Parts: sequence; C-alpha cells; structure tokens
Amino acid sequence: MKRFLYLALCLLVFGISSVVAQDVNYNFDQDTDFSKFKTYKWVSIKNAQQVDDITARQITAAIDTELAKKGLTKTDADNADLYVGYQTAIGSQKQWNAYNTGWGYGPRWGGGMATATSETILTGQLDLDMYDSANKRLVWKGTVAKTIDPGAKPDKRQKNITKSIEKLLKNYPPKKK
Repeated sequence: MKRFLYLALCLLVFGISSVVAQDVNYNFDQDTDFSKFKTYKWVSIKNAQQVDDITARQITAAIDTELAKKGLTKTDADNADLYVGYQTAIGSQKQWNAYNTGWGYGPRWGGGMATATSETILTGQLDLDMYDSANKRLVWKGTVAKTIDPGAKPDKRQKNITKSIEKLLKNYPPKKK
C-alpha cells in the first residue's frame, strides 16, 4: 500500500511538471537557404486572435531581441527578406496540485496522507510564422505553449514571454545538414 501511494504521488508530481513546462514545436522548409535572410518586417496575420497592446509590445520586443541575436535587422520596408507575424490563443486547462502531509498512521499503515487539489489555469499559446517575401511562402513556423498568462503579475508575465521566445527561437536559423 505504501508503494502504491508513493507511486501515485510521483505520477501526480510528474504530471504537474509537464503541465507547467512550455512546449516548443517548430517546422521549416528544408529547401530554404536561411543564411540569405538579413532583414525582416512585421506583418499582421488575418483573423488572428489579438492580445492587448501591452502584451503585444512585450511579445514583439522579445522576438525583436532574439532575431537581432540571430543577425536579422528589423525594417519597415516592403522589400524585407522575411515577413514575420504571430498569433496567440488563450485557453484553459486543469492543473493538479499534490502534496504529502507527512502525517498518517505510521509505517505499518502505509505512511503519510497525500492531498490533491485542482484548479483551472489559463494557458496562452503563441504561433510565430516567417515568410520568404520573394517567394511569398511560409519557410519557418514555431509554436510555444504556456507563454501568455493573463492572470499573472506583470513581471512574471514578461519573464514568461521572454523565456518562451528564447526557447522558441533557440534553433533558428535551422542547421544545415
């Protein structure tokens, strides 16, 4: 019984850590030479869910910072090498919180008591698209989950956005094989 309770608690804790982690996925056109891209221009994506102006500025500033680290220069000119746009999605999911009280009936009775509670948390996904302006086609797409939390305090919110954009663009530009 004690092993069963320990196993159940471990599964809950590891399940919680997977809820909190920021999931990153990306894909790119393998026939594209990303070394030719030197400039980019922001574009809006039609029918994309919009965030408030403050959050939008935080997102674009974080992306601008990471793209500058990658050697790209932002421009307002239509002849930019890349057109960059993003969209967001805010949803909700259940989060389970578990802890061991440390109190119980003793070793003979299986150890302490575990308590679990649930709460609904808002999750914010960000999708970043990069288009080759010359060929007018999507060449890179990335998605990072759990980026935007409307309920978070401003400093925590900024930290989440910055961290998730760093993770998202970690593998940009794609390595040649």
